[in-house]
Amino acid sequence: MEATRTFFLALAKNRPARNMAAKYGLRFGAKRFVAGETLPEALEQIKRLNREGIAATLDRLGEFVSTREEAERAAGWSLETLEGIARSGVESHLSLKLTQLGLDLGSGICEKNLRQILTRAAQHKIFVRIDMEDFPRCQATIDLFQTMRRDFPLIGLVLQSYLYRSEQDVLDLKANLRLVKGAYKEPASVAFPEKAKVDGNLLRLVRLQLDNGWYVGVASHDEKIIASTKDYVREHNIDKECFEFQMLYGIKTEVQKKLAQEGYKVRVYVPYGTDWYGYFMRRLAERPANVWFIVKNFFKK
Repeated sequence: MEATRTFFLALAKNRPARNMAAKYGLRFGAKRFVAGETLPEALEQIKRLNREGIAATLDRLGEFVSTREEAERAAGWSLETLEGIARSGVESHLSLKLTQLGLDLGSGICEKNLRQILTRAAQHKIFVRIDMEDFPRCQATIDLFQTMRRDFPLIGLVLQSYLYRSEQDVLDLKANLRLVKGAYKEPASVAFPEKAKVDGNLLRLVRLQLDNGWYVGVASHDEKIIASTKDYVREHNIDKECFEFQMLYGIKTEVQKKLAQEGYKVRVYVPYGTDWYGYFMRRLAERPANVWFIVKNFFKK
């Protein structure tokens, strides 16, 4: 299982494979996890989710750009996405990755692009969530988040429970957080190698957020974690307005609907765009059983 996970995480960063995937479009099962290649397609899926009582966070996929021009183009896509959210009236946040905005090219380039996006989001009163990427970019992401939150209150961050540092980050940030297990391959020097410890730390971080009154997105498809969170908020009389359950598009849709019917806030991460390959590979790494979708769709025209 670990070898399979490592294989797909390595593929996620393979540029020739990424280019081939872009050539063939959303085939090989990727449509299960990606809402479409265009903004209108993604907005239609969000409208459907909204009708079911489920909110969304919309993300134009892309990461690890290598030029200023690519970063500025990605920033333009985020601005276009914000306009689409505002124009359509859907209940949706915006999610984005800082490497897509030029984080690896220098903080100045990324900060300029991010500030432009947050300014537009503030005009439309749209919340923006900054995704966390791999460990080498963790501190730079947190630093830029801290800089931006001084001017833009409608902003949140993602933290990963497989990192040892995340508990201290929760305490230091005192922010609106989306808490996830983590989907990148990290060494044991910085991350828990055992799944049980990752799961246990996720619950610990969720409770830490709740106990301190900081809003938390509980981002997990693990029904044990969901049930444990429900038990905790009930036992401690925590209002449902203080948290939400978050899941990925195309995964455990019946659980999403059931939670919404029970009166919990549910938000689905809805990715779209042509640069879907890396995201798709990480979903396969998380659950190798999904590989059969590749085989099933390979021969479809």
